[in-house]
Amino acid sequence: MDRFFKLREHGTKVSTEVLAGITTFFTMAYIIAVNPSILAQSGMPWGAVFLATIIAAIIGTLVMGLFANVPYAQAPGMGLNAFFVFTVCFTLKFTWQQALSMVFLCGVINILITVTKVRKHIIRAIPKSLQNAISGGIGVFIAYIGLLNAGLINFGAGVPSIPALNQPILWVFLIGLFLIIVLSVMKVKGAILISIIATAIIGIPFGVTKLGETINFSEAASQLPQTFGVIFTAEGLPSLFTDLGRLPLVLMTIFAFSLTDTFDTIGTFIGTGRRSGIFSEEDERAMEESKGFSSKMDKALFADAMATSVGALFGTSNTTTYVESAAGIQAGGRTGLTSVVVALLFAASAFLASLVSAIPSAATSPALVMVGIMMIASFKEIEWTNLEEAVPAFFAGLFMALCYSISYGIAFGFLFYCIAKVFTGKAKEIHPILWVSTALFILNFVLLAIL
Repeated sequence: MDRFFKLREHGTKVSTEVLAGITTFFTMAYIIAVNPSILAQSGMPWGAVFLATIIAAIIGTLVMGLFANVPYAQAPGMGLNAFFVFTVCFTLKFTWQQALSMVFLCGVINILITVTKVRKHIIRAIPKSLQNAISGGIGVFIAYIGLLNAGLINFGAGVPSIPALNQPILWVFLIGLFLIIVLSVMKVKGAILISIIATAIIGIPFGVTKLGETINFSEAASQLPQTFGVIFTAEGLPSLFTDLGRLPLVLMTIFAFSLTDTFDTIGTFIGTGRRSGIFSEEDERAMEESKGFSSKMDKALFADAMATSVGALFGTSNTTTYVESAAGIQAGGRTGLTSVVVALLFAASAFLASLVSAIPSAATSPALVMVGIMMIASFKEIEWTNLEEAVPAFFAGLFMALCYSISYGIAFGFLFYCIAKVFTGKAKEIHPILWVSTALFILNFVLLAIL
């Protein structure tokens, strides 16, 4: 195991990787119940999506761990599943079979731009100041997710505010936040996982931690044939091209899926991989010189691209690399063994869904807030007194949380970076790929406005 995952080389050991894997799993396990609940609104069978979610997570995460040897977990992405249902199915009037087909094509496109090294060159084109802004921005974003999930911030009457502290979930969250901060400042090993488990237990007498109601495995398995391979039936891929009048709409939707998926992944890798050393400068040089998939970044990008098509084949929206992987990385995960542990836990969850879903958001949210606090340290690398750096960094770092989207934060960062350079007479410093990426983001915003 040490030889396969190169544990000593990465300064880690089996127990640390297992702990990191468990930590990552619990911070993202909510997707097991949430994803089918969202996609079922489009008419998809709940049990089939439940199993498809787990299968996509297992396959994507295993490839990430065994092929790329990096501690990232994959599963159907939040935000993209909402876009699938509320925009593609409800607003644009596509069937869920057609939406799955477009997700599949999005995965194929991402595989092609990964094999041709386009995604690699995009990463290399991003200036260091924006890379640090993305890393810190993901810290803000993941902490914001934690605060929202716990209900500490609400938007009643459209105005953000803190609710009255008379709800059990808020008390459990605050107890958990206190616990994880104390354990972290005391440098207790496994502080994140300990706090998740302890907070979940504390939530029992508050009525916050309770077994979820879910479909059993045999019922879910009986529904899976309704979604598995449906993209290859007449209702799937062929139906996208029967009405030529809707073909531009199909292409625009695939483009929107692909752009968001691509930059969500790039942002996650930059934000969590650079600071932790998972993707080092040596790995970047190997990536630059490699002809095939010889670097960790190359392999990780391929694993992420492949997972989307696999997920669509089984019956779920875009599978993506989870920003919650930062929790496991913060717990010490440095190799693919962390990912393998996550994949095994996803496999077990197919039979223990009610137990897994019993872990409340009040128990996992403090972990996300704490990880966010640690990641925000990347902001210190930015030269804030230089407005050419500060303005793009501000928009990249803050808009991830404000727009609830990693890719939108990157989009605004790119846009204002180009503006700052152009109006200071330094347009030549902008990499051509950055120009193209910015133009694609603007096109995406225009198309979404038209849709």
